[in-house]
Amino acid sequence: MSGKSLVVKFGGTSVGSAAAIAQAVDIVRETREAWPRLVVVVSAMSGVTDMLLEGARAAVRGDRQQVRQIADRLKALHHKAADGLIDSLADQEAVLRPIDRHLREFDSLCDALAVVGEASPRTLDTVASLGERMSIHLVAGRLRRVGVPAEAVSATEVIRTDAAFQSAAPLMSVTRRQAQERLGGLLDVGIVPLVTGFVGATEAGEVTTLGRGGSDYSAAILGDALGCDEVWIYTDVDGVMTADPRVVKEARSLSALSYREMSELAYFGARVLHPKTIRPVIERGIPLRIKNTFNPAHPGTLVLAQANGVNRALKAVTAIKRQRLITIEGQGMLGVPGIAARAFGAVARTGTSVPMISQASSEQSICFVVPESMAEDVLTALHAEFERALARRDIESIWATDEVVIVTAVGSAIQQTPGVAGRVFGALDAASINIMAIAQGPSACSISMVIDVKDADKTVRQIHALIAREQEVTS
Repeated sequence: MSGKSLVVKFGGTSVGSAAAIAQAVDIVRETREAWPRLVVVVSAMSGVTDMLLEGARAAVRGDRQQVRQIADRLKALHHKAADGLIDSLADQEAVLRPIDRHLREFDSLCDALAVVGEASPRTLDTVASLGERMSIHLVAGRLRRVGVPAEAVSATEVIRTDAAFQSAAPLMSVTRRQAQERLGGLLDVGIVPLVTGFVGATEAGEVTTLGRGGSDYSAAILGDALGCDEVWIYTDVDGVMTADPRVVKEARSLSALSYREMSELAYFGARVLHPKTIRPVIERGIPLRIKNTFNPAHPGTLVLAQANGVNRALKAVTAIKRQRLITIEGQGMLGVPGIAARAFGAVARTGTSVPMISQASSEQSICFVVPESMAEDVLTALHAEFERALARRDIESIWATDEVVIVTAVGSAIQQTPGVAGRVFGALDAASINIMAIAQGPSACSISMVIDVKDADKTVRQIHALIAREQEVTS
């Protein structure tokens, strides 16, 4: 079957109940009329991955009672959904058969974890993958029930990855070949493949996952692998918002963003999209649209190489909470080469990602942000790395703040628009908000600031007020 090709992804809330799945299936049925070659990527039902991982942790602790309770909840959730979606008992049994097989696999894995007393990243990936491997059968069964030919496909057959369990990276050349072989034939005869999000497999066939929230990434990978015309991500909000609506009630959806703007927003805490999603679509120049399952008539946000419309300096503001600011300082650092390299080498050995860095021009201090959960490990590694420099007082101290927040203002025209940073800092000064550190690159489309956690929401609202005023002027 020829025609335009599209990958659509439904997140956990979009398949979180029988009613939500029925809504998602209606969207697929309508979308297929305009997009004859349609691939659907499905997340686990909302909350299921957390339950699976909690079951694994309980098994390691030897808490067999909690494992049993979680297994019963998982079974009840999926059986209830099947009952609400499929009225034929024979069809229900066909859908529940593989789901019950995966539930038995969960039991077996937990038994093994209880014996071993620890969970390896590889085992955790196998456990975490079960949610998607169950939910695709519910969606596929409902599609077939409403007359849409569909087949459930495990991404372990399609997406080949490296062996970095819990945060695997795709091997695109192999993935492209396997996607064409496994999915191309289904598309050619008008069958809708239902593919597990978040999941892949190594070349040895071991199950991997792409990191939490990785179903978005799966959709983009398949969009690249199949050379699709577009990728759509369905979630529970009307696209990308100018701010978190829980913090700013006046926040509204953006009609368009550039790839760079979306990358910055995803990286700095906008939870609507997995940070890695943008990479495959950039490489292929594939438009990405973010839409609301529960408001499908809304156009959502279209992400392109260059966003159409007014090139506003400020478009959105976001925040990453539960961070800590670490500072290395000392007059003996002045002019000494290799301090930063050694510092970040020590951080890397802890497996910690650094979202923001700032350094004084005098080279007497360097500070960077790390997740709060990793701060103590990072401090220990830094003190070990610089033990002699601390003893000589070349480095006077290495220390961390209490919890801080990175607040980021995003807009592709920031670097070309005079006075943007001044307006942002002026707005915060007017509200008596102290900025602890700042980062902005020469080609960046964002300004990031470290703020005390008590000022986080106020900072977001102050910057959003600037965004709203700019939109009024340019609209």
